[in-house]
Amino acid sequence: MLGIHDYGLFVAAGILLNLTPGQDTLYILGSSIANGRRIGIASALGIVTGCVVHTLAAALGLSAILASSAMAFTVVKLAGAAYLIYLGIRAITGARAHILSPTKGVAPGSVIAAFRQGVITNVLNPKVALFFLALLPQFIDHDSPTKVAAFIALGLTFIATGTAWCLVLAVAASRVRGFFADRPRALARFSQASGALFVLLGLRLAISERL
Repeated sequence: MLGIHDYGLFVAAGILLNLTPGQDTLYILGSSIANGRRIGIASALGIVTGCVVHTLAAALGLSAILASSAMAFTVVKLAGAAYLIYLGIRAITGARAHILSPTKGVAPGSVIAAFRQGVITNVLNPKVALFFLALLPQFIDHDSPTKVAAFIALGLTFIATGTAWCLVLAVAASRVRGFFADRPRALARFSQASGALFVLLGLRLAISERL
């Protein structure tokens, strides 16, 4: 169908890859524990939306530009690194201001901002784009007349399993926040540690090479 082969193998590989900790996993865990379940879920859905963008980009051949152009890869990479570092510094400097009781509501604007941050964090990671470009074609026939549809079908399959895992992570991690309910200083330190981790992830992305 659509020129897709070994679909079961693709699903199994996608699940294993989703379970492998990476930049997106750490971002969701940090957001959920530091800011609660609603922010964590919004961050997870933002990451998933970013994957939709990467799927469409791979289907339309835009990701191939990142694979072939050193300049394009570097520009996107540095933009993504700068954004991660910005988020990290903001978390470090504003840790105490963001301490919320798990029973308090979260402003809609905060949820929207968390979703937007998740999208930008994922979209500006060129390694995710190259990952989609490297993985998906392996399960599509070279002579398939419906390559774009096949890319989208495989991408949505990967996103479906990834969404389930990201939401599990967000909900599970947010439960840990209850531990910090009577320990605001500990939560502040965790927020600062999460910020430092984002800065390190940004620096690692900045010095990374193409796959």
